[in-house]
Amino acid sequence: MADEEDPDVPILPDLYKPPALLPIAQLKDQLLYTIETYPVTIVVGATGSGKTTQIPKFCLDAGWCADGKQIAVTQPRRIAATSVAARVAEELGTLLGQRVGYSIRFEDVTSANTQVKFLTDGLLLREMLVDPLLNRYSVIMVDEAHERSLSSDILLSLLKKVLRKRDDLRVVVSSATLEAERFLNFFAPDEGEKVHGKSKEEYGRIVGIQGRTYPVEIQYIIEPTNNYVEAAVDAIMNIHTSESDGDILVFLTGREEIDDTIDLLGDRIADMSSKQQKLLTLPLYAGLPTDAQMFVFQKAPTNTRKVILSTNIAEASVTIDDIVYVIDSGYVKLRTYDARLGIETLNVLPVSQASATQRAGRAGRTRPGKCFRLYTEETYKSLEEATFPEIQRSNLAPVILQLLNLGITNVVRFDYLSPPPSSLITRALDLLYSLGALDIHARLTKPLGTRMAELPLPPQLARTLLSSCAPQFSCVNEMLSICAMLTLQSPVFVAHDGSKAALEAARRRFSVRQGDHLTLYNVFQAFVSSGASVLFCRENALNHKSLVRAVSVRKQLAAYLSRFGVDVSATAVCGPEVLAAGGVPLPERICRCLATGLFAHAARMKGEDGSFVTVDGKTVLWAHPSSVFFHRKAEWVVYTEMLETKGKIYIRDLSSVEMDWLVEYAPEVYRVREGKR
Repeated sequence: MADEEDPDVPILPDLYKPPALLPIAQLKDQLLYTIETYPVTIVVGATGSGKTTQIPKFCLDAGWCADGKQIAVTQPRRIAATSVAARVAEELGTLLGQRVGYSIRFEDVTSANTQVKFLTDGLLLREMLVDPLLNRYSVIMVDEAHERSLSSDILLSLLKKVLRKRDDLRVVVSSATLEAERFLNFFAPDEGEKVHGKSKEEYGRIVGIQGRTYPVEIQYIIEPTNNYVEAAVDAIMNIHTSESDGDILVFLTGREEIDDTIDLLGDRIADMSSKQQKLLTLPLYAGLPTDAQMFVFQKAPTNTRKVILSTNIAEASVTIDDIVYVIDSGYVKLRTYDARLGIETLNVLPVSQASATQRAGRAGRTRPGKCFRLYTEETYKSLEEATFPEIQRSNLAPVILQLLNLGITNVVRFDYLSPPPSSLITRALDLLYSLGALDIHARLTKPLGTRMAELPLPPQLARTLLSSCAPQFSCVNEMLSICAMLTLQSPVFVAHDGSKAALEAARRRFSVRQGDHLTLYNVFQAFVSSGASVLFCRENALNHKSLVRAVSVRKQLAAYLSRFGVDVSATAVCGPEVLAAGGVPLPERICRCLATGLFAHAARMKGEDGSFVTVDGKTVLWAHPSSVFFHRKAEWVVYTEMLETKGKIYIRDLSSVEMDWLVEYAPEVYRVREGKR
């Protein structure tokens, strides 16, 4: 339950229209009648129409929480779940965590009194492991379903199955116009069939809400630009000097671009006249701490214009008032999985027309707005209509593990909204089999596979954590700390005074030759030993809020292991000098244990330039600048994740391993590859 003084409870946005003035208010009776009459309601509404905040309240007022039932509202992003829950709690005059709460991975702000729960799509999927028919809920609203995130697509497929079993459940899907008919047809019975006495025509309805009331003028550039970051800075300064008051929202692809833009703007702002209106630059991206994310919702100080520099996180889910000008770079960073190489990369790609429309819709909520697209009109016409569904470009191993644990054995013939390519399913099954989660018949192994599915970690990390309990590794406490640190989205090291030299010095203080995983363990141990001191973090360039979160995550992971019958307290945290029965030092045991889960993410050093190559030798990789191995050498490493930036593929969180360990712990993978060479 949330506490009134809890610093992690989001700061409430200042600027919201009173609920009665929102466009959706006029449709309350029609919406409630549709939800009462039909199992499925598809709600189509522009940004700012009030659907996310008001539909749960309408259902609450209409008695859908009688008999102890709850209303669930899923969001594709954590910031949306937390910020909207805070808003609805305020409107209902209740403390966050009482009648209205939220639940995101490793953070539950609900209580026994909670009636409306906002949560991520992925978390509702996890709830189905305990309650497959979701019996605690009377209404489930899937918000922003048109984004076609991996979790929301799988959730819709599972809800279709649940609706066949429960005639008392109501599903509300919030969507952009483009996908509405598709969603309705997906849920409806086939022609001539009936579900709970309802035919295809009687199963659902689409309700449209007129959203934005002010026009948005779209402007394109005449000639294509080869540097949209500089073009964005020019556009910001042109708006600031020649347009009337109003805040600016800029869409960029990632944190690095946002930081670059803030730096470039800083130089321009320094040259501005002291008499001019000030510019306040605010970043917005998924890894930003919750309190920093919430600054974007607050009213700008007097004589100041806000410039919010955001990833596509602001494209949907969150509504920021007082935005009058939108600058659209025309690009987005999307995860793409190469099934052949087993590599997941973040690629910068052109946005879809649907995304461009969503972005433009962020202007003009309080008065006529303008959208400046940093691409030509011809380019816009050539864009794809809609964003490629995430399920068709993702590593499906975590999802397939979940489906199998829910008892869905035939994952190939599962009723997907958009069926993924067979290569992605095959690769996922291969990986899960090599991790020991599946047997040769593609069934979950017991207990390893079912435990991996229950742990809220990627399959490779789940396997690593479960391996740590084995006598030959005997490093369960250390691995709990490492896994907790690896779940953090925000950086562990931060330059409090902006000094990069201090940041590097801090990294060196904690780093060890074995690599980044043991370095993260050292940071965690030092933080806990300091009594979670804020001063210690400031002196050592550490992110206090992230480390506090890591402590909380570690407790939750330890609770999972306790449920599995692992006595975590019996294996006290021990120093590097303590040897296992086999005489293997602790650092080596930890690295060996990492190899049991991360073997598919192996690379060998290529040459003097410090680069690595994948096992097949076809892809060149570079240690991320934050890694211990950015300046050190190792013949073989395993890594946690990979990302592509400016044409280079970087690997993060590396640890040194021996080739023999890879062959020992993954003979199915490396024996085959050796035979090919």
